[in-house]
Amino acid sequence: MNVDNVKSQMRKGMLEYCIMLLLHKEAAYASDIIQKLKEARLIVVEGTLYPLLTRLKNDELLGYEWVESNQGPPRKYYKLTAKGEAFLAELELSWRELSDTVSHIANN
Repeated sequence: MNVDNVKSQMRKGMLEYCIMLLLHKEAAYASDIIQKLKEARLIVVEGTLYPLLTRLKNDELLGYEWVESNQGPPRKYYKLTAKGEAFLAELELSWRELSDTVSHIANN
């Protein structure tokens, strides 16, 4: 078994949750999302991010607004919808349960 494959699967499973956590705090432009994830050491490329943002938007968990930019064309800023906030609350509960389970197993 390859540890890199397992680590990659773990990161993929957390990516949606992490993006929603970022957008819960404030609306963000796609490149800002990538930068914040990179700062948290979760490396994501545009080819991974944009399809995920589109899927979350199609599921009505995200919305967006166009904001004028001083550096070129308007930018699309993503934000959580009310449905997205409710979904995030469920994910947070699941994350706590998983974290507690792993901690329990690791410490016993």
